[in-house]
Amino acid sequence: MSRLLLAPMEGLLDDVLRDVLTRVGGYDLAVSEFIRVSGTLLPQRSFVRVCPELARSGRTRAGTPLVVQLLGSDPNCLADNAGQLSRLAPAGIDLNFGCPAAKVNRHGGGATLLADPEQLFRIASSVRRAVPAGMPFSAKMRLGVRDTSRTLECARALADGGVDSLVVHARTRAEGYRPPAHWEWVARICEVVAQPVAANGDVWTIADYRRCRAVSGCRDVMLGRGAVADPFLARNIRRVMAGEDDDGEVDRSADWQELLPLLASYWQQVCAKVAPQHAPGRLKLWLAALRPNFAGAAALFLAIRPLRTVDEVNQRLWQHGVLAAAGDGRPPDAG
Repeated sequence: MSRLLLAPMEGLLDDVLRDVLTRVGGYDLAVSEFIRVSGTLLPQRSFVRVCPELARSGRTRAGTPLVVQLLGSDPNCLADNAGQLSRLAPAGIDLNFGCPAAKVNRHGGGATLLADPEQLFRIASSVRRAVPAGMPFSAKMRLGVRDTSRTLECARALADGGVDSLVVHARTRAEGYRPPAHWEWVARICEVVAQPVAANGDVWTIADYRRCRAVSGCRDVMLGRGAVADPFLARNIRRVMAGEDDDGEVDRSADWQELLPLLASYWQQVCAKVAPQHAPGRLKLWLAALRPNFAGAAALFLAIRPLRTVDEVNQRLWQHGVLAAAGDGRPPDAG
């Protein structure tokens, strides 16, 4: 059985957006944005702050299991924190060797560790000993730092270190998110490790999903930016794979109407979570991602782009039918 995984995306795909996307459906599990581990044992509240799902048996409100991702470079510190995290019973623990961000890599975390397969092995084997038997333990990696010269060595190091599964973002750190994703390299990794491998990168459509699986040879696929840009992608893939739909045109007007109350829920949760001055920016960020697929999102983005306050955004959301679709009381006073 093929699985669809919802990717972590630092700064965007947090617990609020996970809630919305998993309510649409189609995902077998989600992976949290990374929790940085740097020299100290984090209290349990630090994990719950990033992943409130841990207070709900490690699942989103829709019931999707959540794997919690750790980022760091010290084997012992990561192991100690993995042990601490395991007491909260997440659906799994994942290690980040894929983040390409310079601020992360400067401190020895994320994709920069792919230059040192021996360190990958030390980290994985140390964390493996701390993660209880029966709790899934995984890692996410890229193809390398600047090239693919050590790709297979890195994959073997993580496999030998004891991970149960791998997710591979099919680009190097230097390539960032520039297309194309090199799914053929994921196929090569599958040839040298016994563990299940999931492919990640550049899956925006059902056709992309089919090509990714064909080229990579993977049954499991992780969706990231494609899921944020099209909240219905996973559900539509499920329907096509089950033979319920063909690959024809998607009715985006119907999808937009279904998305309106989810946008309202997203906005309300963001307002409750972040400082008022930051809330409009979060909504703009998601609407910008939605624009290529939804004309309504493009119009709404243009309408709220110059706005700076929560009250101003509320006015526009009422005018565009977003808050009305959620049945959220009465519109604010236009005066």
